[in-house]
Amino acid sequence: MFLKIEPPVASNGRLKSFALFLFAALVVWNFFSSVVGGSMAWLLGAGPLLKKVYFPAEAPLVAGTLAVLAQTAIEVVILVIVMIIAGNASATFLALPFVIALLIMFSLGVGLIVSVWNVHYRDVSHLVGIAMNLLFYATPIIYPFSFVPSRIGFFPIRTALRLNPLTQFVNASRDSLYGLRYPSAGRVVYLALSSATSLAVGWMMFRRHAPDISEEM
Repeated sequence: MFLKIEPPVASNGRLKSFALFLFAALVVWNFFSSVVGGSMAWLLGAGPLLKKVYFPAEAPLVAGTLAVLAQTAIEVVILVIVMIIAGNASATFLALPFVIALLIMFSLGVGLIVSVWNVHYRDVSHLVGIAMNLLFYATPIIYPFSFVPSRIGFFPIRTALRLNPLTQFVNASRDSLYGLRYPSAGRVVYLALSSATSLAVGWMMFRRHAPDISEEM
């Protein structure tokens, strides 16, 4: 009511539901937010155990990510069932597991980075919380991407939002669930490169600092 945003008509030509349009994006955001925010707590929570028993320091993050994935799977199943009941369903739903797989890589990579930073600098968790609030509104979750103007002054805001990997994840989810079309090849390539880069950088940074984590805690 406040934003007065009209959701686009779904692929079946009849459905026009802001709730479903929003939910198709929230399944992506909730997973990313839970993994990134939780990774810092998961690693710190395992600190006392890391000092007593040797096990890979990244194990708590992987386990936490799998737990969040189980919750996300439930959300997706509910959304798919509602879409079927609403008569907006097709084989494009099968593209979502691939999108989620890339999202896991991307989210875990970011989680590995911020969790290591948080061990060395405990204020990182507060800064990440602020950054996540800003990122939520910098991603077309509660509004369609078409709602964004091309420019604000001299700043190409639409281009900036398009370069945000979460924008591409959200749009890919909406494509397959709401728009009933497969994500474009360009979007898939961009997501694959972003996810692989995030996971590789996060893993290398985490492994480089892993021997010092128990001492820092």
